[in-house]
Amino acid sequence: MRLVRFKQGDEVRFGHLQADCVVPLAADTFVEALTASPQGESTPLGEVALLSPVEKPGKILGIGVNYAAHAAESVSFIDTKKPEVQKWFNKQSTAVNGPYAQVHLPKVSEQLDYEGELVVIIGKRGRHVPRERAFEIVAGLTVGCDYSVRDWQRASQTMIMGKGFDTHAVFGPAMVTMDEINDLPNLELRTFVNGEQRQTGYIRDQIHDISAQIAHLTAAFTLEPGDVIFTGTPAGVGAGHEPPKWLKAGDKVRVEIDCLGFTENEIVREPGDTVIG
Repeated sequence: MRLVRFKQGDEVRFGHLQADCVVPLAADTFVEALTASPQGESTPLGEVALLSPVEKPGKILGIGVNYAAHAAESVSFIDTKKPEVQKWFNKQSTAVNGPYAQVHLPKVSEQLDYEGELVVIIGKRGRHVPRERAFEIVAGLTVGCDYSVRDWQRASQTMIMGKGFDTHAVFGPAMVTMDEINDLPNLELRTFVNGEQRQTGYIRDQIHDISAQIAHLTAAFTLEPGDVIFTGTPAGVGAGHEPPKWLKAGDKVRVEIDCLGFTENEIVREPGDTVIG
């Protein structure tokens, strides 16, 4: 199954992505959509806007320096010592953004960076889940980009301020269930900026694989349906270049993963308006 959340006119619904069309589902929530039946006629993909598969996850978690080559290039903005210890941060629920939506270049920084990632979406509640049973709580996988504001990230040991800006948690277009994914370790991830390939990596290159990540997280707290896990990025981020290649307004960032699809986002300047209420 390829589960999508889409907007058609003023209505937002869940659906199954089938070739070049979307089949609506009889579901109002992500949990209902996991087992829902079709409802209504299919709609051509070109007539809808695809959104993030989960509207507002209870948790958006990300693991840092989970590819050895990325750890080597990251010494300027994160503690890369003790790679055997998983390093986690969270992104805010207000950071959620769609697979083809605009991403904000922050008003307060020019050091916006990209991190193409495989994203896990949780489908069942889990606590103290052993690694050999980890995929029992996984609903599916999708493509993501963990946009990061490097100067704000460096300023805080927890990284939260640099990772949690609005619009900076892109994932989609579809959540693909595990029965449609063959040879997960050998899926290739690629990131492009304005057509230039910046990142290439394979899921097998992760220091801590998905099962290890889930086992570690659930040793501390409960994972719940709709929670989202960014599983790490390979080498090639903007901060790893000399001089750094920060994203600019007008840039287009595309992340592809075999079998899962792609995200593509244009960078625009944040409006920066005061919002109260």
